[in-house]
Amino acid sequence: RHCVAMALLESDLISLRITSSATSFASERRFDSGIVVAELKGKLELLTGATAGHMSLELYDKEDKLLTKLQDDEKTLRSYGVGDGMRIHVLDPTRKTGEFEDLSKVEKYEMSDEAYAKRGDSVRAFKQRMKLGRFAAAESEVSKMEAERAESEAAEGLSVGLRCEVRLAGSGARRGTVAFVGKTDFKPGMWVGVRYDEPVGKNNGSVGGKRYFECEPKYGGFVKPNFVVVGDFPEEDINISDDEI
Repeated sequence: RHCVAMALLESDLISLRITSSATSFASERRFDSGIVVAELKGKLELLTGATAGHMSLELYDKEDKLLTKLQDDEKTLRSYGVGDGMRIHVLDPTRKTGEFEDLSKVEKYEMSDEAYAKRGDSVRAFKQRMKLGRFAAAESEVSKMEAERAESEAAEGLSVGLRCEVRLAGSGARRGTVAFVGKTDFKPGMWVGVRYDEPVGKNNGSVGGKRYFECEPKYGGFVKPNFVVVGDFPEEDINISDDEI
């Protein structure tokens, strides 16, 4: 019985095309064939923007031929012979075609960039939290600047002629003398040139054809300032690491 009732309910629904003098587009909707014209106008008011009090309805067949006007508010769609695929055209003389589609008449709200930047639920705030787009580049730039500042601070206590110990991860400490402190042409940032006590270096004080300090081959190396500790250190044997130039 339930299936039969559902089938009867479905059979009472008809699919119609709705057009209006107030809009330039059409839509498809399903209505109960037992609905009266007055109730239908109330639904079409929400759908088309036309007012029910000024509304008149025209019924067209599937070939878009005018069949009749739905003038009796008490009659049902079924009594007018309305069927699937037909079109109901809504007329409202108080509305102009496209009246509700002209966006130039819509008052726009504009938020200042300062107010938008303060919002925590905006797309910009989300991208900033997730470090996306231009914020990823900005974060990378900030990290780069912080690293450069840390290197400069570490290099402030270093000067040519001081005894030092180079402490690189994965290798023992190696001792020598600071022979250069500053920026180089081979890589960005601050570098410390060390003249080692033993031939545990990787160059003779020059890299890429440019000399930064004098020493014998294998006695020179360049490391970042944070790997260098100055002090009075006795000579000792040390291993070569790949973390220096």
